[in-house]
Amino acid sequence: MTSVLDTTAIGKVQRRRRHVRTLTGYLPEKDSEGKEKWPRGEEKVWKDGLRGLDTGVPSITKSIVNHVQTSLARQPHEIDNLGAYQAAALSVRDNLIINWNDTQLHYSRTAGKRAYYLSLEFLMGRALDNALLNLGLKQQYTQGVDKLGFNMEDLLAQERDAGLGNGGLGRLAACYLDSSASQELPVWGYGLRYRYGIFQQLISPDGQQLEAPDPWLENSNPWELPRIDVSYEVRFHGFAERLPDGSGRAIWEGGQEVLAVAYDVPIPGCNTRNTNNLRLWESKPKRGFDLNSFNAGDYERAVESSNSAAAITSVLYPNDHTTFGKELRLKQQYFWTAASLADIIRRFKNLGKPITEFPQYVSIQLNDTHPTLAVPELMRVLVDEEEVPWNAAWDIVTETFFFTNHTVLPEALETWPVPLMQHLLPRHMQIIFDIWKMLSSVERKFPGDKERLARMSLIEESIPQNVRMAHLACIGSRKVNGVAELHSELVQTTILKDFVDFYGVSKFGNVTNGITPRRWLDQCNPGLSRLITLTLDIEKSIWLKDLTKLEGLLDYVEDEDFREDWAAVKQANKEKLAHHMQVTLGLNVNTKALFDVQIKRLHEYKRQTLNILGVIHRYLKLKAMTPKERKTVTPRNVFFAGKAAPGYYIAKLTIRLIVNVARVVNSDPDTKDYLNVFFLPDYSVTLAEVLIPASDISQHISTAGTEASGTSNMKFCLNGGLLLGTVDGANIEIAEEVGPSNVFFFGHLTPAVEDLRYQHVYHPVPVEQKSPALAQVLDAVSSGLFGDRGVYEPLLNTIRQGDYYLITEDFDSYIEALRMVDEAYNDRTEWIKKSIRTTAKMGKFSSDRAIQDYAQEYWNIESTKVK
Repeated sequence: MTSVLDTTAIGKVQRRRRHVRTLTGYLPEKDSEGKEKWPRGEEKVWKDGLRGLDTGVPSITKSIVNHVQTSLARQPHEIDNLGAYQAAALSVRDNLIINWNDTQLHYSRTAGKRAYYLSLEFLMGRALDNALLNLGLKQQYTQGVDKLGFNMEDLLAQERDAGLGNGGLGRLAACYLDSSASQELPVWGYGLRYRYGIFQQLISPDGQQLEAPDPWLENSNPWELPRIDVSYEVRFHGFAERLPDGSGRAIWEGGQEVLAVAYDVPIPGCNTRNTNNLRLWESKPKRGFDLNSFNAGDYERAVESSNSAAAITSVLYPNDHTTFGKELRLKQQYFWTAASLADIIRRFKNLGKPITEFPQYVSIQLNDTHPTLAVPELMRVLVDEEEVPWNAAWDIVTETFFFTNHTVLPEALETWPVPLMQHLLPRHMQIIFDIWKMLSSVERKFPGDKERLARMSLIEESIPQNVRMAHLACIGSRKVNGVAELHSELVQTTILKDFVDFYGVSKFGNVTNGITPRRWLDQCNPGLSRLITLTLDIEKSIWLKDLTKLEGLLDYVEDEDFREDWAAVKQANKEKLAHHMQVTLGLNVNTKALFDVQIKRLHEYKRQTLNILGVIHRYLKLKAMTPKERKTVTPRNVFFAGKAAPGYYIAKLTIRLIVNVARVVNSDPDTKDYLNVFFLPDYSVTLAEVLIPASDISQHISTAGTEASGTSNMKFCLNGGLLLGTVDGANIEIAEEVGPSNVFFFGHLTPAVEDLRYQHVYHPVPVEQKSPALAQVLDAVSSGLFGDRGVYEPLLNTIRQGDYYLITEDFDSYIEALRMVDEAYNDRTEWIKKSIRTTAKMGKFSSDRAIQDYAQEYWNIESTKVK
């Protein structure tokens, strides 16, 4: 006899996976007296073999050498900087793992409530320097690698940024993970392990953005722990058949199944042993290589399932301008939320509690609409697998989830075509329809208000119909928040106003974004961090975890020696940026000029176009001056960095214009001593860590009412850079804190925006009448002054025709604000005072404050310290 395969079972729902004891969340067994039993072998032998933290230089060097010898299989005579970085990183990771293990055991023993942060992006940045600073071992490891013949700065430079994010959404998530660990809160992050990141940005000779795969995993990633024992099956397609018993249950079977395999990234807290976790999922085929097809000569079919599965986690934000790209994005979102929920539910079940108590032990934060499929997925698990009655299941769901909205732009609110949902996730589409039918109370509260019902519907009546993910996230969550006071007000009065009327204002709140001062001051600006610590005469770890302590700097604003030290730190950071650009790009930078920086993902509402048009205006004015007049002008370097989505044509045209304006301006002998423009390709956290400390002024110039919050504005201000911006997002709250005399505002206010757009459509006024200065700039571009005559017309026409983002309205005000910046910068004493005051008043914008807001007002979790 032999075992045989039941071919009729292929594709059928199988028995749920039996979780093995190697997974986290398990506790040692106890004897009859309640004491923990040693699981196996001789307890003393085990405990003698368990290692402690490496904190002394001798043990650190021994650990590094051990990894060179065993983990890398190298010898001292053949190790280079990359190998030394990998060995040092593995040594630091050993310390993190010890703390990580103790943290997870502590959380399991206390059996308290946990929070989970679901974000499609985690823009982590380099890990080695951050880990050393949080562990308090930077000095010891620096000495250790020096004794081994290496320089710490050279090793830090070997690390590639993790390709797990793109912009502010991902960087915010990374800050919140850092703050959760530093505040000793039991919080895990869940994301995807993108093999090729979003893309590596290259610039062609004619200035176009080109996209290449980001090889961030090329040399392996020492910071991740593959968890091959943690995997979950995720289904796509197939068919869902409702059961005839009226329970609302259904059986979903058939289709494609893939495996979600976990990779863990330890997240160390500052000045604490608490080490939290970021769990990333990689997609793998359930049945990989098809040997029968291969042997039959059908080589493409042999690897088809492997390639199909691997594609899910290949790239962040695949271009969704094609049907395949749109389906792949939806696959990503479901794959990630399904695996994360399966893992969370498994961990909850280890507590031995009934599923009805799920919200008492679990809070899940949805970072924007990307993880919204978690709402119908949890309903599916509860109703179909756990057999919880429909209404009780919905109560569990709406007590578990919390939703952060990040935009009020209607075109940015995520929707998915109903036919695509029915094809890819048939059971979830049934559940979404059932959820909306269940909310008949809307009609009862507003009888006969068909327009309101249509506005609030989960289904947008278009061709084809679309599922409104923001609406689903809103009704499926216990609370909804915006990320700045203005933004939260706009959420409640515009895109979700009907839901505020229905649920009441108590469901809606605000948590202003924050940044971690560990990375965005101590790590990226060590000179300023040292000056602050010496001046305030307190331990660095104290003010890094209580940023309001920086207000003590206000006592030194009139201290001339302190101001000189402050200015010297800024100058050193400028020279560091100039050196970086000379080494990496071969560009020379005048470090005595004003440094003007705008670094953001490219988007029309962020108005990099307004910035470059302002640069052109400045260039034309300089060209019209006499040599004597030019000598009175404040020299200015303008820095741009940021990526445009591969399918975003207008944003990519803006990059092309910036690059070609730089090419002309920087080589013009009349102006190159007074104006230079730089576009730094392949923007990353590491590049931001060089740019931000060097800035004198940073630009945050979105159309009023379009930027939810922003966090780069906070980073620049924390590092003593002044803010030039519109009255939008967190700019408003920054001005309230630092004082209006220390910021430079311009442009129309939010209440005027819609009326101005109305006027553009129904009563248009030519640019030449509205802003002659802007008309001159647009004509200069159209004339071919910056090459490529005619190429930029689609970009220019967005301004001449319609001008949705109000560049014509705000241009003259913007130019005046730039003039005010020049005037203020020339008074060096007063400028430095403004810089000090700005840094001193940034305490509100720590992510430690923000994560405590979530913990106390939303998730209801408490700090718990690992001893």
